[in-house]
Amino acid sequence: MNKWGLAFLVVLGSLLVWAYLIFRMQHAAFWRSQIMAFAKSDSVNPPKVGAIVFTGSSSIRYWKTLDKDMAPLPVINRGFGGAHISHVNEYVEQVVIPCKPQAVVLYAGENDLGWPSKKTPETVCEDFKTFVKSVQARSPSTRIYFLSIKLSPFRRSRWARMQTANRLIKEFASTTAGVTFVDISTPMLEVNGAPRSALMPWYRLHMTREGYELWTSIIKPVLTRDSVVPIRHERQP
Repeated sequence: MNKWGLAFLVVLGSLLVWAYLIFRMQHAAFWRSQIMAFAKSDSVNPPKVGAIVFTGSSSIRYWKTLDKDMAPLPVINRGFGGAHISHVNEYVEQVVIPCKPQAVVLYAGENDLGWPSKKTPETVCEDFKTFVKSVQARSPSTRIYFLSIKLSPFRRSRWARMQTANRLIKEFASTTAGVTFVDISTPMLEVNGAPRSALMPWYRLHMTREGYELWTSIIKPVLTRDSVVPIRHERQP
């Protein structure tokens, strides 16, 4: 076999492995090892009660400067891989509830609506409602923040679905006590609607340092403002 044939087989094999992993990542069980790693870490260094838990997919997991960016607010990073909202729901008892957080910041939904997932914006919104119900049932005073789904160029064909999901979740948050929709996606766009190139690396999916600086400038003031304001639950008739 010549070098070109060998190179073709290597590329083909890499693509097959990548496709296999992408399909496996659609199931919550794929993330079990990361969840177990959280539990192991917590057994050695128990999380500080009353901190703010950031959870969701890789845009949270890769936020390596989260502690410094949010200081002096106490934060815990519980992002895992390419999680869907339903995966966070599956593991909410492991990644959120034990921390007894004052607030939870969720970034998820992008993978839910990306290839090869067949989920709809309505499904994503319902999964978020389930998340809110699960957290508030255990801790009614815990605030919940949903970071809007960013419009990554890598997933350009799914933007319309993501915008619809953002709209549905924003409408839900506007009528639900203790839930806040934080728009981080609009500030990531140029005036003409194109993504700001400096905010994502060459493959146009995750975040650069500049991207996280922008997120910090949006999220931190909201968390700081709300950290001293009690949640007002309306009395149901």
